[in-house]
Amino acid sequence: MTATATVEESTGFTHRQILTILSGLMLGMLLAALDQTIVSTSIRTIADDLDGYSMQAWATTAYLITATLATPLYGKLSDMFGRKPFFMAAISIFVIGSLLCTISQSMYELAAFRAFQGLGAGGLMSLALTILGDIVGPRERAKYQGYFLAVFGTSSVVGPVLGGVLAGQDTILGVSGWRWVFLVNVPVGLIALGVVYKVLKLPKRPHSTDKVDWWGAFVLAVGLVPLLIVAEQGREWGWGSGRSVLCYVIGVLGILGFVLVEKALKDKALIPLRMFSNRTFALGVVISFVVGSAMFGGISLLPQYLQVVRGASPTMAGLQMLPMVLGLMTGSIVSGQLISRTGRYRAFPLIGASMLTLGLFLLHFLDADSPLWLVMVFMACTGFGLGNLMQPLTLAVQNALPPKDMGVSTASATFFRQIGGTLGVAVFLSILFAQLTPNISTEMKSAATDPTFQHAVVEGARSSNPADAALAKGLLAQDTSAAGDVLKDSSVIQQLSPDLARPFKVGFADSMSTVFLTATAVALLALILVLFWKEVPLRMMSGIEAAKGDAAAAANGAGPDVVERYRPEDPVAS
Repeated sequence: MTATATVEESTGFTHRQILTILSGLMLGMLLAALDQTIVSTSIRTIADDLDGYSMQAWATTAYLITATLATPLYGKLSDMFGRKPFFMAAISIFVIGSLLCTISQSMYELAAFRAFQGLGAGGLMSLALTILGDIVGPRERAKYQGYFLAVFGTSSVVGPVLGGVLAGQDTILGVSGWRWVFLVNVPVGLIALGVVYKVLKLPKRPHSTDKVDWWGAFVLAVGLVPLLIVAEQGREWGWGSGRSVLCYVIGVLGILGFVLVEKALKDKALIPLRMFSNRTFALGVVISFVVGSAMFGGISLLPQYLQVVRGASPTMAGLQMLPMVLGLMTGSIVSGQLISRTGRYRAFPLIGASMLTLGLFLLHFLDADSPLWLVMVFMACTGFGLGNLMQPLTLAVQNALPPKDMGVSTASATFFRQIGGTLGVAVFLSILFAQLTPNISTEMKSAATDPTFQHAVVEGARSSNPADAALAKGLLAQDTSAAGDVLKDSSVIQQLSPDLARPFKVGFADSMSTVFLTATAVALLALILVLFWKEVPLRMMSGIEAAKGDAAAAANGAGPDVVERYRPEDPVAS
């Protein structure tokens, strides 16, 4: 029997049909993955053009809040009423939001339109993974999820390059260059919408008679919005300021209220609490949270290292991240093929968490003089760890619960990973900026005794370079504010002569070393948690086929769990 025939028997779809459906899902995921990286590269240019530099964080925060809150809602609604309508709705909302962002005339408008765009983004990634779970069984799914990680990895390289190119143009076809950052989503989204409409043929799901848990969604918003806001703004406000403390209090009360509402609604809840009684699922979402913190928090600083310390442009920094992407894709493909052949996945989270911990630990050794090839080796190691870790995590969480919970289980894993990533970025950036000023000041004092630096200061005072002249005159006047000024605009470092810039680069590298060491500790925690994670046999049957079996069992008077417990295709012992 061929592998293709095996896939068709266990899923109800041929390999060709799966790839056709996958093309639509990948286009939808591309929208979300590309938008995150392309906007982060160009946001400073956008903020300058809209005269709102100090408000640029709010455009990111607004998008993040709505995308995070919408994720579990998409999961629950798709479980109740079907996947395709909500996936198409997510793409449509995202495209409309992108078009609105294109016509923004102020940062206030951009923040509002980004919030609307986030409502669509919340369903793109989680529903794509959920639909794949519907059409392919967990064991075969490992092979196909590698395509998704390829999209994710490619966007992390293409996004910064494309964002840098577009934002760097004054106008393209009569439209401001930065507006194309959002406008480019429109044709891609329309193509995705057309492909999904045509190729995504799923059996109709009987409409649920349960009411949507709007109260749960509302209370979750009350709890998460202030916590996400303080995570993004706490560094500016001060973590112990009155506004921050108010956010903490409202957030905790909201989360407690959410737990009470979900407990009362039981199976009708947005995120049913019964799922957390399953140890594999519960520990899986905790690991997703921790991995999200280490991944987004630690890796988000690599472009800063490449740009600030090594002087790369945003475009070049995106290309220099390629080894991490290749490592991620290699780890994903290898682990996917082996999981599909053996049905065993436990080894890969262990390998992934170990390699992620090792990669982040090696990154903390980087300094201002580290050769680029060494940086790339460390990035490849980190990426390989992520490739072995992210795919088995999603597989295990989906496999831990019955197929009827496919949407909410996948959305929950994505939701907790996003929350972890948000908090990780906030904490690690706070550590970075707390270390920068003292580290740069120390390097400036040390450099003051170096004859080369002393000569550079004297020459800089007479230089025609405004950045050199301003710094040199400040140092001669014993003005110590230079170390703090780079927190406002790090691009000044690239404008300085090499000798004058060196204390700043060394200070940045030392600060980032502390952050990478902290991220290593977080990754080590993920590794410890994985050690206690129990492997559950992977089903061969897809979500759709399992649902048919459950319906047949129910019609014969047996409970749906009979189909789950007694499937002969589960060959793996835990």
